[in-house]
Amino acid sequence: MATGTAPPRGSAAAAASLRRRRTTSGGSASGGAAGTMLQFYTDDAPGLKISPNVVLVMSIGFIAFVAILHVMGKLYFVRKD
Repeated sequence: MATGTAPPRGSAAAAASLRRRRTTSGGSASGGAAGTMLQFYTDDAPGLKISPNVVLVMSIGFIAFVAILHVMGKLYFVRKD
């Protein structure tokens, strides 16, 4: 094997080189994106602050409300002969 060439694909050496590989750009590009994403989860983010449990209860309540309306619609529009 010549110096500077990649090891054969599927070999243990190829797997080891993938584990050792580092990006040269560092974290500058990904750090900015991560900082933007973290802003959504901090106290400094603007907007309505509600807990995940409240969101879960509201969404289940909405689903139940739509299901009840569906059943009421089926019962109300039954044709009477």
